[in-house]
Amino acid sequence: MSNISLNAFAAAVHHNAIAHGWWDEERQFPEIIALCHSELSEALEEYRNGNGAIYYPLGADGEPSEKPEGIGVELADCIIRILDYCAAQEIDIENLLETKHNYNRTRPYRHGGKKA
Repeated sequence: MSNISLNAFAAAVHHNAIAHGWWDEERQFPEIIALCHSELSEALEEYRNGNGAIYYPLGADGEPSEKPEGIGVELADCIIRILDYCAAQEIDIENLLETKHNYNRTRPYRHGGKKA
């Protein structure tokens, strides 16, 4: 990835999703959330299977696949789905991330007293 802004990257992700038919019909927010959850569940399964951030599984021919797999890959898939939605809805994710991070910096240690 070149040094482009996160919003520009989100736009590129969204244009790719459009080009591959994922926005032929308007996507609803609950569907996006379910798909993000699915990617996170896949990351958990990669972890449970003892896999790392990225690997290329062997195909039937014994050669490595071109499709990357792994914990990091599934996390990237989730982020890509989020960025796709942000671009579709014209959400300025860069500004919102900075705003939320700046707020979080002001919060007390383990705010809320919760264990997790």
